[in-house]
Amino acid sequence: MNILKKFYCRTYQIVFRAILPFLPYRQPQILEDNNEVIEALKSNKKTSVFFVTDKNIRELKLTNALETALVENNFNLFVFDNVMPNPTVSAIEDATKEYLSHNCDCIIACGGGSVIDLAKIVGARVVKPNKNVNQMKGLLKIRKKLPTFIAIPTTAGTGSETTLAAVITDDKTHYKYTINDFSLIPHYALLDYNLTIGLNPFITSTTGMDALTHAIEAYIGRSTTKKTRQASLTAIKLIKENLVEAFNNGLNKKARQNMLKASFLAGVAFTQSYVGYVHAVAHSLGGKYGVPHGLANAIILPLMLKEYGKSAEKKLNKIALYIGISNKSDSACVGANKLISWIEDLNKKFNIPNFVEQLNKEDILDLATKANSEANPLYPVPKLMDTNELSNFYLKLIKH
Repeated sequence: MNILKKFYCRTYQIVFRAILPFLPYRQPQILEDNNEVIEALKSNKKTSVFFVTDKNIRELKLTNALETALVENNFNLFVFDNVMPNPTVSAIEDATKEYLSHNCDCIIACGGGSVIDLAKIVGARVVKPNKNVNQMKGLLKIRKKLPTFIAIPTTAGTGSETTLAAVITDDKTHYKYTINDFSLIPHYALLDYNLTIGLNPFITSTTGMDALTHAIEAYIGRSTTKKTRQASLTAIKLIKENLVEAFNNGLNKKARQNMLKASFLAGVAFTQSYVGYVHAVAHSLGGKYGVPHGLANAIILPLMLKEYGKSAEKKLNKIALYIGISNKSDSACVGANKLISWIEDLNKKFNIPNFVEQLNKEDILDLATKANSEANPLYPVPKLMDTNELSNFYLKLIKH
């Protein structure tokens, strides 16, 4: 990256970091069970629930108890379960029409990141009817309170139940982008590990690696706070202690509960401190080829940490020390490499490859352009990269 662009990016990030303490970050109120969901809706004088989920979750009957409780407590209930991975603009428009036609006044989203992200932007469309989804791309384009919104994650990874971000795909251009606004932070979050018990090993591992990526990228970035650094470290330690067990023994309630906590904390961290090029590259691959986000992050993470080199070594070593995989006698370089090797070993345990099967060389320039557009100047990465440098990185993701 040329000197002038570097100066612009770093200046932008310094200014953004300076105003962090004055921005209206908040965390959702944590609910313990379905009864507290009912009470939250009643306290907000809501009567008609727009319930967003997906067909697989309903087939597993994970929403049955809450749906029944809502009906028994005289709430009007409309269920929208036509959510697919990587929510699209057209799906959001369809859902928004349903919300309005059924005169709903609140939203419950029960599912993974795709479900919660779609529900966020439905809420945004309801309160900003004259602004289309694509016009909401980027930072602070909504700035209006959403209808009462309760997020119930069924995966331990995205952290969407606590973040100000939603990731959307334009189904016409296959461009995947983020929408960031404080109003998108859910008002409430129900963290129920029982809803994650049925997750298959693949989703368990890739969503867990998604949470790990959130925590590491937030920690090594240049816009951290004491709070976000501690949240990141705690999340990474919980992932180290519980993810493999959750993968091997999906019925382990403690492991599932701890992974939900890790995902939430990682979400708290990156909501304020942001992510980095791992996410920018992963989003481009998800938009172009439909690569699941957690899988893309898992593949990219160790390769990007190597790419950062010395710029990230000290912080990576601090992580390694905190989770007990390096020693005080190790140099920063050695500690960083131990952490990267640990991540690579996790990927091997989970049968995650070190390449992206679908990636074509002919697409790389377009992908790198989109990643550059997403990341720069916003993401406070350890090492800045432009489109050409990112293009060279994509070559490392091709199967050799």
